[in-house]
Amino acid sequence: MRILRVMGIFVFVLALFSIAAAKENKMGIHDVSSITFDSPVRIGTALLPAGHYVVRHTMEGEDHVMVFQRDHEKDQFKVKCTLVSLPHKAVRDEAAYKMNAANERVLQELIFSGDSSKHVF
Repeated sequence: MRILRVMGIFVFVLALFSIAAAKENKMGIHDVSSITFDSPVRIGTALLPAGHYVVRHTMEGEDHVMVFQRDHEKDQFKVKCTLVSLPHKAVRDEAAYKMNAANERVLQELIFSGDSSKHVF
């Protein structure tokens, strides 16, 4: 009985470490993050409405792609990005914007807390 209990604890601890390690991939970024836009923002060719988004980093062949999905909606917005290494892990979320000729906020860079690379659009 005691051996089963010890094995159960061992498996549980191993599972916790596996989950923690899986959150950040070999590129130094989390596969899934979230962001809230207070106003509409253009990312690539897509104009995303204000709201909270789940952001997934995926690969399409050799291309890095960010997939933005607004809470409680099925529509997804896919945008190519370039990963640029940071000198150290980010301590907070950051987003850099510029204004275009149509007076829209255009996302230039996105950094998620804990990542060691930033996304450049």
